[in-house]
Amino acid sequence: MTPSALPLGDPAPADGILPAQAAVGAAGRKFSLYAHIPFCAVRCGYCDFNTYTATELGGGASQDAYAQTAVREVEFAARALAASGLPERKLSTVFFGGGTPTLLAPGDLTAILGAAVEHWGLEEGAEVTTEANPDSVTRESLQELARGGFTRVSFGMQSAVPHVLKVLDRTHSPERVPQAVEWAREAGLQVSLDLIYGTPGESMADWETSMRTALSYGPDHVSAYSLIVEEGTKLAAQIRRGQVPNIDDDDHAAKYELADALFQEAGLSWYEVSNWARTPDDACRHNLAYWRGDDWWGIGPGAHSHVGGVRWWNVKHPTAYANRLENGESPAAGRETLDGATRAMERIMLTSRLSEGLPLDTLGPAARKAVAGLIAGELVDPAKAFHGTLVLTLKGRLLGDAVTRALLD
Repeated sequence: MTPSALPLGDPAPADGILPAQAAVGAAGRKFSLYAHIPFCAVRCGYCDFNTYTATELGGGASQDAYAQTAVREVEFAARALAASGLPERKLSTVFFGGGTPTLLAPGDLTAILGAAVEHWGLEEGAEVTTEANPDSVTRESLQELARGGFTRVSFGMQSAVPHVLKVLDRTHSPERVPQAVEWAREAGLQVSLDLIYGTPGESMADWETSMRTALSYGPDHVSAYSLIVEEGTKLAAQIRRGQVPNIDDDDHAAKYELADALFQEAGLSWYEVSNWARTPDDACRHNLAYWRGDDWWGIGPGAHSHVGGVRWWNVKHPTAYANRLENGESPAAGRETLDGATRAMERIMLTSRLSEGLPLDTLGPAARKAVAGLIAGELVDPAKAFHGTLVLTLKGRLLGDAVTRALLD
């Protein structure tokens, strides 16, 4: 998903050419594509992402024309990367997020994917994912996506409890999820389920019900995210008016601990703080590309990109986005070139979230000295630290920000 608020940054050139830094070491980095599909049937009350319902679009933007516009950005990206001196690299992962990508016709999604494959190709065994709401797919649409090259689907289940789904403004019924999972399995797709915990009014029993229900469907992968109340959302206004209770950090921590216990009991292992997979091959390789600092181009309004320490983000509104590309111009609203210190800081922040851990020999002297205190505080696995890698304990995962601060101070 793409956040609705864009950061400040430097102007981005209309031709999309990247600074020379972007090409340094590129041959040794993986390359991925993110495709943002900014459409939703209904805006969920907790969502702060750059999405639009049909009635919010206006101004000439339309779902029907979106695939053609996205293909234009694929073509623009291929030209810009080549002109910037980037080596030819096949895509290791492709991820369609939103919004609800499956509100577009399967043929539109496969057309965007096909354009990407035409320009860059896919690595052998590449991962190609789409997010989907359970009520936005059919048996036939999932089969068409699989035939078109998709390998994985991530369903936004969020909860199995009707009153929790109601607070979140989710449109599907709990009964729809197992049907969608079954159809995805029939099509030969890997299945991930997304859950949210800490919704106002959700009891511990509700959360356990949601997890046990999700696990009963035999997913390859589960993501469990704590609810964050974003300013400007419907949910934030409801909490401010006292219509629903506020979220509670202790409640979130207890629910995370239960999640880790139940997922491990079911044979899923954590590989990132909010993600569990049945086997290492079931981990979401696209998200791992983000956490490992690889390169990706994000297409779509508001989408973010990163290549070799150069980061940029597109204009937010679909109409402005389409107009830029129609004129042959970059849709980027701004960009920044990260210096070495910032890249090192981000590597610590992101890599420390992974179960594979952060190599201690990549840390500076002050950060290495801080590791002893983190071990004493039971935030870091002592045995793995002794063998040269910083890996968070369960307590460390709950207090990940404190670990990062200690390493960066």
